[in-house]
Amino acid sequence: MKQKDKPIVIGVAGGSGSGKTSVTRSICERFVEKSILVMEQDFYYKDQSHLPFEERLKTNYDHPFAFDNDLLLEHLKLLLDHKPVDKPVYDFKNHTRSKQSIYVEPKEVIIVEGILILEDPRLVELMDIKVFVDTDADLRIIRRLLRDINERGRTIHSVIDQYLNVVRPMHLQFIEPTKRYADIIIPEGGENHVAIDLMATKVETILKN
Repeated sequence: MKQKDKPIVIGVAGGSGSGKTSVTRSICERFVEKSILVMEQDFYYKDQSHLPFEERLKTNYDHPFAFDNDLLLEHLKLLLDHKPVDKPVYDFKNHTRSKQSIYVEPKEVIIVEGILILEDPRLVELMDIKVFVDTDADLRIIRRLLRDINERGRTIHSVIDQYLNVVRPMHLQFIEPTKRYADIIIPEGGENHVAIDLMATKVETILKN
């Protein structure tokens, strides 16, 4: 990548279980010859190692305060300045940041993915294309249920209880309103091949110019 070239930043937002990851994966598959880096907001939950485990269990992961956007913003600016970063890793079983990190280098296209990436004006300002994945609530809860049980060791009852008392109200209060900031709204996530193709064409045009 030439030093003078500024990486393209694509923001992919949407509710939990909306299909953000599927959309991101579909975009990456269309640019196999291009260099693409994915920066997940989920990796940037705040470090809580200073708190007792019982307190960490009370964490509201769907509230803006749960994220260390300052660190994410710092890392994105470094990547845009063609400098590598050590992306943090979050340990959902212990509800705090892991001691591990992932070394990543700047790429031509940077996809920032997360439920609340359009909620922070500082992040929005860095984005060239802003996407909101809009999926019905029933599909989102089913996807979240499967993910949290299979990948995060949660129980069915805990996931449902969290959805009704935290996830749903947080979605309505904080996530859904950010749809207004999106340049593109993709219904049904990764299944909407037409919308993804159109967005991929837009990215190609930007890269060529």
